[in-house]
Amino acid sequence: MGLRSMHWPEWIELDNRYREYHTIRTNRMRIRGSKSVRTMPARPGVPGGADVAMEVMHELAEYLSRRYPQMFKVTRLPYMKDDYGWYKEGQIKTIEIVPLGEVHDLEAEDPMTVAGLLVQDDLFLTVEGTDGKYYFQAGSICTGGFWRMEDKIGKALDDIHMGGNVPQCKSLKPSLTRFFRKMRTDKPVLRNNYFIQIDSELSWSEPTNGHEDAFDEGTHEPKRELWGDFKPPEPTMRIEDIHFRTERQSLRRMPRTGAILFTVRTYIEPMVCILAQEPGVPGRLASSVRSFPDDIFVYKAAHLYRDALLPYLDEAHQKQVEAGIAEEGEEKGNYPY
Repeated sequence: MGLRSMHWPEWIELDNRYREYHTIRTNRMRIRGSKSVRTMPARPGVPGGADVAMEVMHELAEYLSRRYPQMFKVTRLPYMKDDYGWYKEGQIKTIEIVPLGEVHDLEAEDPMTVAGLLVQDDLFLTVEGTDGKYYFQAGSICTGGFWRMEDKIGKALDDIHMGGNVPQCKSLKPSLTRFFRKMRTDKPVLRNNYFIQIDSELSWSEPTNGHEDAFDEGTHEPKRELWGDFKPPEPTMRIEDIHFRTERQSLRRMPRTGAILFTVRTYIEPMVCILAQEPGVPGRLASSVRSFPDDIFVYKAAHLYRDALLPYLDEAHQKQVEAGIAEEGEEKGNYPY
């Protein structure tokens, strides 16, 4: 799973694109409604997501107001035993996003909506069912890019990965379940993944997937009866079209409910501007793409960008070798490293 330990000050990252992400998240929630932010009720064998959503909202408000005090200001209620406040300060009543002049009332507003508007991350909340599986019971998903919350919400993680045709997920299922059951509140972790896409869309890649409401999760293309004017994209030969997309995911067990929260922060940058200029990166990325197994090659839609990307990366790597920035052979390695 590529996990590494997380230090608490690293949990939520904010940057100078905060306003842009907030606008995207606000618009997605307004346009997509429950397809973008939703909390599931309880059902036999599976707890509801409301208690977790409330805990996550308060946890984020406490963390953000202390980690980024110039960006977030709060008002508090008088202290009561077992409330959500940290250090017996009384739980937060309102939180203001200072640069935006936006105030949220934690007593009056939907917890999952507020939580999703405070951060640049998507939020994916899972609870354990009586069968030992973890179920996606609440979330705020505004920058999924290639997947829709409506296809996943309410399902067990095993079924989510299988339904999404995630390569090699069968071999990971036992270890993933064991990891979740043993995860401790004081041992949060981070992981990263990456994708390469031929557009710069952050919230939904319509050039690749077609219209969001016509998407078929089983085939990762529009449902044929709803294709309309959509035509599957042709492979690009322009390096300027290619963007590097990476997700920074944190996983932590919540102390009150015992639920596990994923935060998913998505970054997307033009290949020519950022990634390929990093020392040693062009060679390693080219080697990684070349070593994709067949199922990974299909899953990552590598046919759309391979013929434009690889020559560019090879040339960039050779220039780094000639400049003494990288060494010949540094690019050798196996997927995904």
